[in-house]
Amino acid sequence: MLAEAGLSPAGDPLYGEWSQRWGRHAARLLLAARPEVDAIFCGNDQVAAGVADTLRDLGRRIPDDVAIVGYDNWEFFAADCRPPLTTVDLNLEQLGATAVNHLLAALDGNPGSGVIRQPGRLVVGESTGPAPHR
Repeated sequence: MLAEAGLSPAGDPLYGEWSQRWGRHAARLLLAARPEVDAIFCGNDQVAAGVADTLRDLGRRIPDDVAIVGYDNWEFFAADCRPPLTTVDLNLEQLGATAVNHLLAALDGNPGSGVIRQPGRLVVGESTGPAPHR
C-alpha cells in the first residue's frame, strides 16, 4: 500500500513494551537513524503519546513536521495527547462480543469456521496532516 502511494517505510518496525516510555525511546532511536521521517504509525495509543512527547522535546511540530497515528482509540491517551491523536478504532467491545458468541456456539456443539472480519475505523485527530515535502 505504501509503494502504491510512492512511499517506503523508514526501516524495520521497532519492538518494545507497550508504554509511553518505550514510545519516547523508540522515537529517539528512529529519529537518530532517519531524521527525515515525516510520519510514525504506532502499535498503540500509549506508545504514540510517548512518541509525541519526544517529538515536542526535539522541536518537531506535530503534524507539520511529523504526523503520528496510534492504534486502539484508547480515549485516555488519544484525547489527552498533545495534539489529540489520530487513531485506529477496532471497536474492541464488538470484537469481544463476537468472539464470545462464537465460543458459546462452539461449546453448544455448533462450531463455526472461516474468517470473520470486523470493520475498524480511523478516528481522525489533530496529529495527522500533510507533512511538508523535504
